[in-house]
Amino acid sequence: MDTVTEDRMAIAMALQGGVGFIHCRCTIDDQVTMVRNVKSYQNGFILKPVCMSPDSRICDLDKVYAEMGISGVPITADGKMGSLLHGIVGRNDVDLDFVEDRTAPLRSVMKPVEDLATAQWPCTIDEAHDIIKAKKTKYCFVVDEEGRLKALTTRSDVLKNRDFPHQCKNPDTGSLVVGAAVTSDDRERASELVKAGVDILVIDSRNGDSTEQVTMLLWLKETYPELQVIGGNVASVSQVKRLCEAGADGIRVGMGVGSIATSQEVKAVGRAQLSAIYNSSIMARRFGVPVIADGGIANTGSLSKAMAMGAECVMMGSMLAGVEESPGQYFYQEGKRLKIYRGMGELRRQEQSRSRKPSIGSELETSSPDADLPVEPLTSFGVSGAVADKGAMAKFMPYVAQSVKHGLQDMGMSSLPGLREALYSGTLRMEVRSPSAQREGKVHDLHNYTTRLFS
Repeated sequence: MDTVTEDRMAIAMALQGGVGFIHCRCTIDDQVTMVRNVKSYQNGFILKPVCMSPDSRICDLDKVYAEMGISGVPITADGKMGSLLHGIVGRNDVDLDFVEDRTAPLRSVMKPVEDLATAQWPCTIDEAHDIIKAKKTKYCFVVDEEGRLKALTTRSDVLKNRDFPHQCKNPDTGSLVVGAAVTSDDRERASELVKAGVDILVIDSRNGDSTEQVTMLLWLKETYPELQVIGGNVASVSQVKRLCEAGADGIRVGMGVGSIATSQEVKAVGRAQLSAIYNSSIMARRFGVPVIADGGIANTGSLSKAMAMGAECVMMGSMLAGVEESPGQYFYQEGKRLKIYRGMGELRRQEQSRSRKPSIGSELETSSPDADLPVEPLTSFGVSGAVADKGAMAKFMPYVAQSVKHGLQDMGMSSLPGLREALYSGTLRMEVRSPSAQREGKVHDLHNYTTRLFS
């Protein structure tokens, strides 16, 4: 959703062990840029760093610093990755207060390779980080036997690993995992996102059981067999079966149950979320495909319920729309700090997509491909509203995780796989609560009280 996840939110999610899916209601270039921002945040091994030659001038380096915002540039024999490493030039080495002649060659200010921390290729990211710690340096350069630069890593990544031990990272590259949404007919967008290094694509559709989505899914799995693709949204066993047979790596379950959705009122189509999760997970389990609970996540208890009914994970919208890292600005209403939250089926969002504004990507399915043909009327399937401020992700997500852990503990479960095994074996039992029991389960019989979710 365009009010929940862009690059800043995706980074925050990955640092906390989750995955952010960047919305597709923007231009292809904008979405690709956001994906690259996430992938470059946690570098792991930097395999394609900007390099310069010893004969390049300081003024040339100034341009690179201005455009790229990096802190240092490796100096190689021919200014390209893979050639002999000569040294490095950092920002402090060419500070205007120390070097007035901006036409001087970089060889005159670079730190030579003999003074650099190096590791022998091949090596692991942990080995490179250990060298940085041992030598208390900013960079570790990975070179082959002949001294040619193969990769590098930085001290900032060491600090990130220390501060965020549960990061969701690509095991091969060490970069943060990020997902992105594509519509069921935008193959160009999907191709560009794959080039940018996206880890997961989710086909964004209100109804996942469509010919267009199956066709898109088959094309993605045939063209990019290693790419993880999530299909949906669905709510029934037959829908899950069709997407699994088409090659989906994950299934989003939930139709018309989100806090901003009006699908069940407008179309009279939908299903109770826990029933949809339970029945869908049974079918998906036959194919070894995980189910994602998408919608109806109102609080941390909803997470525990969804996973107890067979969901491998949950997708959150309104719960995260109010954190600092979500897109948009805060505003105040009646003394409360709020943020805008809207569904992708909300009428104004559809009107913006149809108007073909520069900031909008591919058109909605209701748009006519031919300007001369009549355009079908738009129908709203969601609303626009506001959610309360929830602070920073670094504080909110640990509270969410801890709440789920307490839920598992009280259920007598030590792990999520154990919880699902108890569900399918019949050990885990559910009970429908009466309205009276629901009232008892909430705060009651107090004159007043204050709610503080976490410290």
